[in-house]
Amino acid sequence: MSTERTLTDFVRALRSAEVDVSPAEAIDAARAMALVGYEDRARLKEGLRPVLAKSRADEEAYDRLFDLFFSRRAPDTSDTGGALGEDDENGEDQATREAGEAPDLLELSEADDETAIAMAMERAGREANIDNIRFSTQTAYFAQKMMQALGVERLETRLLDKLQEHTPQGDAEAERLIEARRDMLGRAREHVERQFEVFGAGETQRFREEFLAEKRISALDRSDMYRMQVLIEKLAKKLAVKYSRRRRKKNRGQLDIRRTLRRNAGLGGVPMELHWKQKRRDRPKIICICDVSNSVARHVRFLLLFLHGLREVVPDMRAYAFSARLGDVTDWLDTDGFEAAMERIVREFGMGSTDYGQAFSDMKVGHWNEIDRRATLIMLGDGRSNHGDPRTDLFREASARAKRTIWLSPEPEALWGTGDSELLRYKPYCDTLAVISTLKDLERAVDDVLAGYV
Repeated sequence: MSTERTLTDFVRALRSAEVDVSPAEAIDAARAMALVGYEDRARLKEGLRPVLAKSRADEEAYDRLFDLFFSRRAPDTSDTGGALGEDDENGEDQATREAGEAPDLLELSEADDETAIAMAMERAGREANIDNIRFSTQTAYFAQKMMQALGVERLETRLLDKLQEHTPQGDAEAERLIEARRDMLGRAREHVERQFEVFGAGETQRFREEFLAEKRISALDRSDMYRMQVLIEKLAKKLAVKYSRRRRKKNRGQLDIRRTLRRNAGLGGVPMELHWKQKRRDRPKIICICDVSNSVARHVRFLLLFLHGLREVVPDMRAYAFSARLGDVTDWLDTDGFEAAMERIVREFGMGSTDYGQAFSDMKVGHWNEIDRRATLIMLGDGRSNHGDPRTDLFREASARAKRTIWLSPEPEALWGTGDSELLRYKPYCDTLAVISTLKDLERAVDDVLAGYV
């Protein structure tokens, strides 16, 4: 395989793992490979890293894939006029195999020549297009395609002939053929599994993430939560980039024709210097109040994950938590890791009887001035207040002070207003009252919030 093909496949593997490599960066990587050479893998790894990996997550994926990809690949350098890979004592045999018929499986298995076997596996893998593997369930399919490329039909024909001889010699030969087939099939499966780790693991991970993003919060278990935390962090980065692009596009403004003509009057009216109308836009400011009481116990971790992720998107955010008494938890989200922050929030404010009225009273006494015409007020909770005074008057006042008011409830709409739910009484003062039952719901809600500042 040429160095160009090798690098192209490696870039494709990186992209399958969500490492963004542009065509220009791929060209730079080819130049870097030409400079540092192929023989010293450690040097090559360090030479390509700054070109292909731009973030910590990219570097982790790069290191994993480089070791997997280059641990067994050495390019065929016949088109480059030099030996960039390891010395190949069997170059003539390899050329014959590349151009002619497949090697004999029995000979390969019994020769105990790992180099020849590895070369045969590479050739068969290319013929079977195993780089297209996307899911682990395709392993058996691609392994069989490799066996066909290796000439398994000839081996099986010989096997049938020997079995039909009904002689001790024929039976012994049949056993050797069966063992050779078993050995080479095992090697083919291992080869496909390695290719899956390079080209397919990213696709499988995306599939799992898409499935998890659609899974209801109430159905999440502890094993889902670590993955959910990673997903919310990725979502936060995605939304931050999306918002900044929207804002840059909007900030281009409209051409100010009058000002442009006036400033270019001395140039005969030729508009050498353009001037744009600029509309002043507020930066996002969010006040988030999160219910961490017993009634939302199943959803607390998810709601706090949301708070933690939102902090990554909107620096100007104040976060408050309550069961009855309300407190500011912004600094905890900033200074503690998520697990430590969550434990502290739940310990200080969580798992008590819910009292929305008391929470709104505490908000007015200690933090009312934070709510202004630039702020979006986000409520996270089910609106169940244990039949206490919901203080809708205070919520109405808070809503009037804010730019927008959004209430996100983990409960389905059919339960609003039932039992001790006060959501229908709060609803008239909300610009948006929506259910967040999945990560997809959460993404839509945050995107809607940020859209209000573009």
